[in-house]
Amino acid sequence: MSDGEPREPNPLVKRVNALLRRHDPGGGELPVLTEVVDPEAAASAGPGVDEATVEALARMLEDAVLERLGPEVDRLIEERLARTLTEVLGRSLEAVRAELTVTVTQMVREAVAASIARALSQRKTG
Repeated sequence: MSDGEPREPNPLVKRVNALLRRHDPGGGELPVLTEVVDPEAAASAGPGVDEATVEALARMLEDAVLERLGPEVDRLIEERLARTLTEVLGRSLEAVRAELTVTVTQMVREAVAASIARALSQRKTG
């Protein structure tokens, strides 16, 4: 996205703004710095957002964060798991290869020794 292009508004911001407009109790204008605000009138206006609205916003925010971060978290876990499995399997296979090399070498030595002993014994008896 280049600097000259207008930025697409975040869908979460649109939903939050719509929810706040729907629950706007006053509907009147906000005072500017040059206006005098009557503290008693401001106190009687009540809170701007009730607890249900806050809960709804919290759920929306949680859903949006999970929706956005979920695939990234899954990808990172898969990468880490693949890397760890590759390392562990590599070490395990190397250990198995070394053990097989020792075992096969020992078996070949024993087979050669037995073959030589058999040939020598046949030569002496023959």
